[in-house]
Amino acid sequence: MTDFGTVSTRLTQGQRMARGRKTSLMIRLTSAERQTLLAWQRATNIRAGLARRARIVLLLADGVTITDIAAAVGLSRRHTYKWIQQFMQEGLAGLEDKPGRGRRRGPLQPLNEQLDMDVG
Repeated sequence: MTDFGTVSTRLTQGQRMARGRKTSLMIRLTSAERQTLLAWQRATNIRAGLARRARIVLLLADGVTITDIAAAVGLSRRHTYKWIQQFMQEGLAGLEDKPGRGRRRGPLQPLNEQLDMDVG
């Protein structure tokens, strides 16, 4: 029978339970790529998603496992892996938001025309 008290005691003392194998994915960044990703991660005027994706790639380049990267950035392993694959296939461009996401909006109409359409 497993003694769950000792497992939780070991975990609270800073020890970790063994995790599966390390990832076989390894990437090498050029100095230009690293500088760009670091700039994206620090920037305050870009989308949060782009900064998060930059952090994913930087952590992977530093040898962190996908499981630990996913936990650090707050994504699932599946989505973390997806962004890594995008970067491996398309480079920095693969991390940027694709156009056409979200609802398409038509031309803006003046408010009085919108009210007339709703009433009629």
